[in-house]
Amino acid sequence: MSYLYWISTSLVAVMLLWSSYTYFFQLTVIEGLKDLGFPDFFRIQLAILKIIAVAVLLIPTVPLQVKEWAYAGVGLFFLTALIAHIAHKDSVAISVFLLVCFALLVTSNIQLHHSLKDPSLHNIDH
Repeated sequence: MSYLYWISTSLVAVMLLWSSYTYFFQLTVIEGLKDLGFPDFFRIQLAILKIIAVAVLLIPTVPLQVKEWAYAGVGLFFLTALIAHIAHKDSVAISVFLLVCFALLVTSNIQLHHSLKDPSLHNIDH
């Protein structure tokens, strides 16, 4: 797979892991999610699903169909988070960050499919 795939996927993974960590341990984020109107159980479920998505996206042997579900779920998370932050009138910087994350996710998905079409990209050394 290409370097662009691994860079974009790794950046998305780091963001998801960081986000999961804050959902579990950072009081301001926990309170912020409550302010956005989300119940506490949803915060915990979302954090766990993000960790699972990271594993699915990073492990090369995971079937493509499972990866596509992970991409869809993460994309939905980024878009609903964007809508929630806009509705809550949060900083524009948060919205820009979420759009960048969404763009990285799209890049990762495009590069994954590109590498599947080009056998020479199945090895990162190319």
